[in-house]
Amino acid sequence: MSEPSGDQILSALVDICGPDYARVARSIDTVGGRRAGFVAVPATVQAVADVLRLVADRGLSVLPRGSGSKINWGTPHEGVDVLIDTGRLSGLWSHRVEGATVEVATGTPVRALQAALALQGQRLPVDPPSRTATVGGMLAVNESGPLRYRFGTPAEYVTSVAYVDTAGEAADSDGEDGRPGLAEISGVITAASLRLEPLPAARRWAGIAVSTPLQLGKLVGAAEELEPSAIEVDLPVGGQGGTLAVLFEGVEAAAVEQADRLAAAWGAGAVVTAIAPPWWGAYPFRRDDVALRLSVSAADLPATLYALGDAAGFAVPVRGSAALGRVHAVLPARATPAQITGIVESVRHVLLARGGRAVIVSAPPELAREVDMAGRLDFF
Repeated sequence: MSEPSGDQILSALVDICGPDYARVARSIDTVGGRRAGFVAVPATVQAVADVLRLVADRGLSVLPRGSGSKINWGTPHEGVDVLIDTGRLSGLWSHRVEGATVEVATGTPVRALQAALALQGQRLPVDPPSRTATVGGMLAVNESGPLRYRFGTPAEYVTSVAYVDTAGEAADSDGEDGRPGLAEISGVITAASLRLEPLPAARRWAGIAVSTPLQLGKLVGAAEELEPSAIEVDLPVGGQGGTLAVLFEGVEAAAVEQADRLAAAWGAGAVVTAIAPPWWGAYPFRRDDVALRLSVSAADLPATLYALGDAAGFAVPVRGSAALGRVHAVLPARATPAQITGIVESVRHVLLARGGRAVIVSAPPELAREVDMAGRLDFF
């Protein structure tokens, strides 16, 4: 049998998705710095299944894409023949206000989902730092932000998922104990059933300046006693202008009272505001940086950050949950693969006795092919 031509593949994708929703990939359709072959934008589960069957029959490689904000995270893809854009797989249904559940198509932007739920006084208690994240993209790497401290990860709010496997067969999973194994699903997740929480009436942040990791211990301990929703630290280069910020949520009087109590316990320099710090809920790294994710106990976080600085030869910018010991650090993209590997291995050696982990989440494409990147299971 002769190899299928590009025209034949494109024609088949057009037949499945429609003439305006299948095309040859453009310069914006890259994965790992390499342009994909084609882009298909299916509108139904059946169309997703048909695309995956076509891909399987022709021996092509395929990758789903939401907004593309995290498409280059983790182990690099060596080449993608067909990108399945999930933009038309959007919307929510079976929304039970009293039962606090909803089913949502995974191409739906998280922000759009939250806006729709807010009209009913509800929310999905997640805040992925990727501003354009879709539900599917968030679930694919279990992306969580500051609210992880109180509410856990997005995977913990998924009761079941519908997906199409790599052979083009529709399936669903509620996993063990009612939680689907998102990391083990191969194919394209098309919808998810999610548990919801009430939307808090008010939010207040208490903040205080910090300049070194050693300052975190007592400050974080005082915050944890008041049961906040999030405890985040931002330590820029050299520790200059660092901040510890704590979020309180609930009825306005309670949120204000808790924030004021913490500010009083912290003492001079502490502030309370109704506006989040400008860095809150955002990654400290850009696409052309090397992003290192550290996971260790809060008690061991300061020692880990000092070890990271020693290995890198300078104070490394860090941001994330000071109470969970889960932070992202930024390593210079100009470093060689050998230098990056040496830094990461040094930190892993320190973490070994502390039960912690260090994985490279994101890196420039060429560098990502030369270093040990996070695997899929590392995100869960």
